[in-house]
Formats: sequence, C-alpha cells, structure tokens
Amino acid sequence: MTPITEVEGRRVALSNLEKVLYPETGFTKAELVHYYATSADVLLPHLRERAVSFLRYPDGPEGQLFFTKNVPPGTPEWVTTAEVPRSSADSPARMVVVQDLASLVWAANLVTEFHTHQWLVQHPDEADRLVFDLDPGAPATVVHCCQVALWLRERLAADGIEAYPKTAGSKGLHLLASVRGSSSEETSEYAKALAVEAERAMPRLVVHRMTKSLRPGKVFVDWSQNAGRKTTATPYTLRARRAPLVSAPVTWEEVADCRNPAQLEFQAGDIAPRLQDLGDLMAGLLDPDAATPLP
Repeated sequence: MTPITEVEGRRVALSNLEKVLYPETGFTKAELVHYYATSADVLLPHLRERAVSFLRYPDGPEGQLFFTKNVPPGTPEWVTTAEVPRSSADSPARMVVVQDLASLVWAANLVTEFHTHQWLVQHPDEADRLVFDLDPGAPATVVHCCQVALWLRERLAADGIEAYPKTAGSKGLHLLASVRGSSSEETSEYAKALAVEAERAMPRLVVHRMTKSLRPGKVFVDWSQNAGRKTTATPYTLRARRAPLVSAPVTWEEVADCRNPAQLEFQAGDIAPRLQDLGDLMAGLLDPDAATPLP
C-alpha cells in the first residue's frame, strides 16, 4: 500500500521510498524526498511563478531519463498549473508551477530534476533572468569554467549587472543575473554578444558555438538557454548523475580559488551546512528592485 503523508494540509502519496537511486552512495528515494523537503525554504523561491520542466529518472540516473513538460497524469487538483506559450504555430502548453511545500514533495516523489524558464508565468514576454551555461569540453574541467566565469563577472559588472554563480551539478558552471525590461530574444542577443566577446578575449579557452568539433579543451559559453522556450537547472535541484550532486550556489571566492573539480562538487548532504553558514547565495536574484535593464 502506498504510504500517504500530510503536508501543509494536503495528502501526498509517496512510493518506493526504500529504492536506491544512486548505487554509488546508496542514496535512496526517501533521502531524495527528504532533501527537497528540508531545502524548501531556499528552493521554492526560485521555483515560484515559473513553469517547471521535470527531468525524471524514477529508476535512478542509470535508468531511463525523460523530460515531462506538460502536466503529468495524476497531478493533484491542488497543484498549481499555468498555460505557457510555445511557438506561434502551436497552442499553449499547460505546465506545473511549484508554489508550495506540498507541491514540492509531490514533485519530488516523481524523482526529478527541476528546470525553469528565465521568465515568470505572468510575464512570458519579458525575461527576468540572464543565464550563461559554461560547459567544459574534455580535457577542460570546471576549473577552466571558473576562469571564464570570472571574466564574465567583470564584463557584466561593466554593464551594471551582478552575476551569481552556481555549479551545474554535473561538470560545469552556471551564471545567473536578474534583469528587466527585455524580451527573451533581446536577452539572448545580449548573451550571445558577450559569449562572442569572451571568445575573442580568450580564443584558446572559449568557444561560443555548439559545434562539437570546436569544443575539446575549451569552455562552451552557452548563451542559447536565454531563449524563451528553453529551461535551465534550478538552483538547489538534485541532478541525475553518478552521485546525488546538487546545482549549488557558490561564492565568488570559491570560484576564484578553484584548482580541482572536486572543490566545486556538492552532494545533497553538503547543502544544509552550507545554508547554515552562507544562507542562500542567490537570494539577490529574488529582489525585483535589484533587477538591471540590459544596456
């Protein structure tokens, strides 16, 4: 019989809690649900009012992985959903919006990564986030991503934009900034221009095109995730990797001091102590008064 738990007055079904999802560490589904529930205070503000794409891995990272963008069958009626635009040729999609702890625990039971757009469901035509996904091509590592991130930080600061770094939770680094007054298309154009500029400044280290043959030993500055239809891993989401790695916010000091990829690997168990010591390092993204118009 599937156990039922009550979360903020909502009945939430939880299943297969004893299943080991990450064999390398023995991390179970119960631990995954617990991680999301205990990280809710910092995770939920980055999810609220944003349509969520779920990257599901119900049998662990070594099993089948699949994206769920539309509202999954069996979604409780109390979970918030919203119509979101797709291409002009398609009718709107209806997607989940995780607004509260009960919805987060329900979604955690699906075993998922959380991915969100760079805009709020109330204003799909206006980007409120700028994102760069720094992806190293072997033998480059996150150490090389840190060098690029520091350059981008200074370049964005020259335009009055404050960047916040987090680990991808896999092998790279993400930079996010709070922006206002521009469409996703305009934000993408600005991000691409900076990626091209970074390649010109560091031609041996940076590539701005996705072409695989160009990427070995370099950092791909992926500006394309600013497109209105694309999503990026949400801060604090677990990732479907070999271990329960988290897309964890980091300090600029940690970025500058990184000499080994292991220095920027954070698992679920590392997050609570970091939050106690550092708080939400991306809280600045949530202040609408801090959002900066693009130049």
